[in-house]
Amino acid sequence: MATVLNRLDESEPGAIAANDAAGGYRPSPDEPFMNQRQQEYFRDKLHQWKDAILREAAGTLTQLQVDSLREADLTDRASSETDWSIELRTRDRQRKLIAKIDAALRRIEEGEYGYCEVTGEPISLARLEARPIATMTVEAQERHERHEKVSRED
Repeated sequence: MATVLNRLDESEPGAIAANDAAGGYRPSPDEPFMNQRQQEYFRDKLHQWKDAILREAAGTLTQLQVDSLREADLTDRASSETDWSIELRTRDRQRKLIAKIDAALRRIEEGEYGYCEVTGEPISLARLEARPIATMTVEAQERHERHEKVSRED
């Protein structure tokens, strides 16, 4: 596998991400912000996250089809229905997350990824590593949340 990755032409889409994944690449503040290598790294990270969510959703759907609610005991049935309700709410949250992942991928293509939508400043690499769908710097997010809290209290 390593031999195949070493032969990849880095001008091919995804080649950088494949090399980075094999080499353990992590974006560094010492390199130009959102250079092609960083963009490929985050694009790959977002695609992997989305794929994992879709696999989990497919597993849930399969499990729902296999495990019908046929428990004779009312308590067992209620427990199963509660478990499935929680699982379906989780899947709904993840469906919304996929939309945010798609938006982040769009921002990469448009050259806007990694920059705060409020201030235009670069979002720290540590924040993007922890939350690749982030659209604001930590400071802008805190201001937004404080404003939101004040608005709710009114």
